[in-house]
Amino acid sequence: QMHLVESGGGLVQAGGSLRPSCAASGRDTSEFIMGWFRQAPGKEREFVAAISWKTGDTAIADSVKGRFTIPIDNPKSTVYLQMNSLKPEDTAVYYCAATLSVFFIPLENRKYAYWGQGTQVTVSS
Repeated sequence: QMHLVESGGGLVQAGGSLRPSCAASGRDTSEFIMGWFRQAPGKEREFVAAISWKTGDTAIADSVKGRFTIPIDNPKSTVYLQMNSLKPEDTAVYYCAATLSVFFIPLENRKYAYWGQGTQVTVSS
């Protein structure tokens, strides 16, 4: 069982930055892909970014490419979502997720078995 605990959401003005974090525990993180998803009111949960803990390979959604990155801190078993140049349309609950995989990065939320509790990100115009 892997446990994921998120923190670091909040309210920011358009153009600003936030860096929510996701601390993982309970399993060897090198066996996992770590992902970030988001869900806005009335919309489906969508893929944002993911990283292989073992290889460092990443996948980034086109909607956030060039603005978001997904750095990791191995000693702390923590993955971050560095969000820059935020837009009002980035407003959503952001979820950290994990799936048992090393090389293949799935983009579908149904492929991820473990989820954090979510953290609210609100971008004002």
